[in-house]
Amino acid sequence: MLNLPSIIQIEEFKKLINQKNTIILDARATGNAKEQYLEKHLKGARFIELDTDLASVTNNPSKGGRHPLPDIFDFSKTLSDLGVREDSNIIIYDDKAGANAAARCWWLLKSFGINSVSVLSGGFQALSDFEMSSGEEHFHPSTIKIPDHWKLPIVTIDEVENLLKNKKAIVIDVRDNYRYIGESEPIDPVAGHIPGAINIPLTENIDEHSFFHTQKFLKEKYQDYFKDSSKEIIIHCGSGVTACHTILAMDFAGLPIPKLFVGSWSEWCRSNRPIAKGEN
Repeated sequence: MLNLPSIIQIEEFKKLINQKNTIILDARATGNAKEQYLEKHLKGARFIELDTDLASVTNNPSKGGRHPLPDIFDFSKTLSDLGVREDSNIIIYDDKAGANAAARCWWLLKSFGINSVSVLSGGFQALSDFEMSSGEEHFHPSTIKIPDHWKLPIVTIDEVENLLKNKKAIVIDVRDNYRYIGESEPIDPVAGHIPGAINIPLTENIDEHSFFHTQKFLKEKYQDYFKDSSKEIIIHCGSGVTACHTILAMDFAGLPIPKLFVGSWSEWCRSNRPIAKGEN
């Protein structure tokens, strides 16, 4: 088993694509992603679906948000069905520079205890020179040990509120600025942000060509937030999916993995808690 970096460049990907223990996951989630996968995907890539595999979607986003974490036993079955083992080297791509579902998939795999996991910088669009395929891929299922809990840090809505109230947290909202300031809200019923949260859109993690910035750039961007050890670093977004993009970027930069607020804005705005607007 290799020790893959959290973000892998296309040049390194070329060297690993045909290695025995390499598993490539297609985590596209735009439109009817499964149909798009069946029509065209990287040869050998295995499809993993956001709403059913990487989340446990319910009809009540006020409890856990729009994309709660999947049950850990259900996720273990997903991994077994995909042929993933503890010693697999897993590379994930989507079509939104990692922000669609690839980073969420990375977070879940790392949190499950799979160590060698990367997100492909540039995503599906960077694979134009690679052999493509259509239809289903065929592979053998695996058996995998189930951990008793998610290993990466998460935080509940009550903990977020209490930590902010006691000035013991830096909460970073990675949504687009127009959503943060409350100009409009395209998905959730209320616009605005958590009072006290700061806005660093996840789009700042990537360059104009949708490739991740360098480790040096990302470390310089985020390292100051980690200097006060008395404060928790908490990352959130709309529903706990794209927040993982910034967690991924921080890990790639060599910084500690912060806490994920899974429920994110989709839970907060439905919970009768205070809501702020503007740049405060």
